[in-house]
Amino acid sequence: MVTQYQPMKSLSRSAKVFVSGHRGMVGSAMVRLLEQKGFNHIITRSHQELDLTRQDRVEDFFAKERPDFVFVAAGRVGGIIANRNSPTEFLYDNLMIASNVIHTAANSNVEKLLFLGSSCIFPKFAEQPIKESSILSGSLEPTNEGYAIAKITGIKLAEYYNRQYGKRFISAMPPNLYGMGDNFHLENSHVIPGLMRRLHDAKIANQPVFTAWGTGAPLREFMLVDDLADGCFFLLENYEGAEFINVGSGEEVSIKSLVHLLADVVGYSGKIEFDSSKPDGTPRKLMDSTKIHSLGWKHKTSLKEGLRSTYQWYLKTQSLGSDRISPRV
Repeated sequence: MVTQYQPMKSLSRSAKVFVSGHRGMVGSAMVRLLEQKGFNHIITRSHQELDLTRQDRVEDFFAKERPDFVFVAAGRVGGIIANRNSPTEFLYDNLMIASNVIHTAANSNVEKLLFLGSSCIFPKFAEQPIKESSILSGSLEPTNEGYAIAKITGIKLAEYYNRQYGKRFISAMPPNLYGMGDNFHLENSHVIPGLMRRLHDAKIANQPVFTAWGTGAPLREFMLVDDLADGCFFLLENYEGAEFINVGSGEEVSIKSLVHLLADVVGYSGKIEFDSSKPDGTPRKLMDSTKIHSLGWKHKTSLKEGLRSTYQWYLKTQSLGSDRISPRV
């Protein structure tokens, strides 16, 4: 049986690390971190170069490259509308990616693998804060059920390889993320990039009133994507457990406070109103990150600091005419 908590020697900077999904927000953050730490054998492939849904191509890739460590962040991603309209593609693509990469990594004697999950794996009405043990304890949110089932399968496959064969395969569960590489499309973005862009547009247009959906009362947890990459790297060096582990900030903010904070960061000085006729969504969504905090890791970036750096990145990206839309990374 693999010991759950077993600090290991620092990863060799000459190790070959395969980061799947390197063009996505999380994958690109992991590549940045590895580069900063001096790793000189980072392996990446775009979807056009390597279709991870094809088992034969994945096997050929592993046979040729022989990576020592694997970080699985690739997948078909999208917002509520995309998940609701294309559940087949979200289930199939993500299921095949997880199965092919994890299975082939096991057969290729990869030293260690980290599979990235999603907070949508938890039941819709999970007890707050959400503990790792909440998985499979209730019904999923119907709008992203396909994506969640694929992620749960990947988590369980990594867990079974760990328990049954002693493979050093682990899984990490992130909270709501934001940062460089995010999607700022007006229709397909998540909370922070969507609000940030709308507030920016309102500032440019000298709009006197900005209206946000809902009452502003719901509580949410957000973390800068670079902090997630740091947490995942920490787990690669320090965690051996078969059970997946939450990697969150442990902090929450109301949507109302978030909107006002974003307005300050963006420089919008108009009046802010909330349309209570619009839905609020889940009242609270906070992950319990006690487990990783007890191991000695905590996030480094305050919400305001992270929002400022993200807005600066958005301004640079906007000048290039990009919304950063990537349905498959």
